[in-house]
Amino acid sequence: MMDFYGFYTGKIFDAYEWLGAHVVEKGVVFRTFAPSAKGAVLLWNNEAIPMQRVNDGNFYEVYVADAKAGDLYEYRIYGQNNEPVEHCDPYGFGMELRPNHKSVIRNLHDYQFQDERWMKSRCDRKEKPLNIYELHLGSWRKKSEEATGWYSYDEIAEPLITYLREAGYNYVEFLPLSEHPCDESWGYQNTGFFAPTSRYGTMNQLKALIDKLHQNGIGAILDYVPVHFAVDSYGLTKYDGTALYEYPHTDVGVSEWGSSNFMHSRGEVRSFLQSAANYWLKEYHFDGLRMDAISRIIYWQGDEKRGVNGNAVEFIKLMNQELKRRNPGCLLAAEDSTNFQNVTKAVDQGGLGFDYKWDMGWMHDTLEYFQTGPEYRTQNYHKLTFSMYYFRNENYLLPLSHDEVVHGKATIMQKMNGQYEGKFPQARAMYLYMMVHPGKKLNFMGNEFGQLREWDEKREQDWELRKYPIHDSFYQFMKELNHIYLKHPSLSEWDYKEEGFQWLDCHQEGRCIYAILRQSKNEKLAAVFNFSAQVQKDYEVKIENLNSGDILLYSDWNRFGGQTPEGVEKVQFDNGTLRCNLNPFSAMIFSVK
Repeated sequence: MMDFYGFYTGKIFDAYEWLGAHVVEKGVVFRTFAPSAKGAVLLWNNEAIPMQRVNDGNFYEVYVADAKAGDLYEYRIYGQNNEPVEHCDPYGFGMELRPNHKSVIRNLHDYQFQDERWMKSRCDRKEKPLNIYELHLGSWRKKSEEATGWYSYDEIAEPLITYLREAGYNYVEFLPLSEHPCDESWGYQNTGFFAPTSRYGTMNQLKALIDKLHQNGIGAILDYVPVHFAVDSYGLTKYDGTALYEYPHTDVGVSEWGSSNFMHSRGEVRSFLQSAANYWLKEYHFDGLRMDAISRIIYWQGDEKRGVNGNAVEFIKLMNQELKRRNPGCLLAAEDSTNFQNVTKAVDQGGLGFDYKWDMGWMHDTLEYFQTGPEYRTQNYHKLTFSMYYFRNENYLLPLSHDEVVHGKATIMQKMNGQYEGKFPQARAMYLYMMVHPGKKLNFMGNEFGQLREWDEKREQDWELRKYPIHDSFYQFMKELNHIYLKHPSLSEWDYKEEGFQWLDCHQEGRCIYAILRQSKNEKLAAVFNFSAQVQKDYEVKIENLNSGDILLYSDWNRFGGQTPEGVEKVQFDNGTLRCNLNPFSAMIFSVK
């Protein structure tokens, strides 16, 4: 039995274990919450079966002896005017493929995971490398160019695991996988918050994918949308004939994306969203959630001038705190571009309780810098140093995400200044800067081989580009850089400690040179960068206790498409001083001994 007081007061995280369609020994029990409805009917197997009010009269229930997993169903809900509207199950565990929208009965507990070792050892990664490959499952690879030519969850597991391990990513972040009617929404406008999208298969197929990822040492993060939902009439919109999940007034009830905003002050809505978040972590073994559009929770409509939405902030605090307690080792990341304080501080210390916050400022400043012509970079020099003025305020994650490669923004490679061939050395140097900068890493699919076409959810990535040496060489650089990041603790262990980062030189405005030291308990690495269009000769920088060093990676090596044969770099380590020549748009990382 559900904790009804907890449900109404927004305190429970397991509402899905009672609501929805549950397979029992000799049939299925259906339950739905519709407090203002005049009546409810289950539509199953071409039958209309009346549902009975139960408990306090706000819930409807019916038991069907002949129902079984795989059957389709929906609810016909009668509003105050007795007008019927047919809805999918808000707590349904499966749905039909769009444009159909009935719910599908699934047996929640008939998959046996084999990832015990992973689940016992996972952690929030704050002192470990976290290199995330952000992926839209339907357009990473496709079976065919047809609209439904997707791989299933379990079919894609093997090629995805092979690719991630080779390319040097230890976590994968999936764009939302909860059911959504419109491909173009990428999953950000949901109708089934508990239903894995049927585009790629069933509940158990998704569980098998996560299980296999874990068995191969790869974590899985799910993009989760706690702010708004799709307006389709069969979804949550006016579910019982009234504004049950949404605000009753459009001035705060309609989002900028045309969807309906959740009313986070309502306990039943909180229990719904908390239960959905916990569901993906507990039942599917996802290792974390990236929560979308958190600025719209912090401020009314995301507008700081409208003030803080106190009820929504309290909701996110409780949810984060309890998710962390219930799911040891999970990580929670906020997409938030505001200056709201303490997003990644623990709730009991006055924060929102996220582990990470996306560093949108770093992303914008970095990309704007590399879009700028080299002749103007001297005056924009400190766009690349500004992030460290505020970095200690939060636990930041550095994102080059899907949002940066769509809607006319151009791909990451295209953003680099100059003509085609001149973009690649700049991108290599920029990504080395990203890896040396404190903060965990996220890169969207296709960026790693220099995708030149904006992302389109209907087409797979342009893998044929790997046939061209300039793109394959770039991929080889990214692959080697990723593995250096995973291997060397100085690039991650003290990300959020003062002593983990030091500017060795950030006042070479005229030469566009930067130098950085990263360190951990047992290791030091340094990196130098030349983001100008000129060769920089005889550059010197002091490094305390430097006696010698080894070059780990130079972005201008021939094998990466650069101009320098490996082993002929002009670098000297001498009595605490590094001396080197740097080719245009190049970067070097080396050990400090």
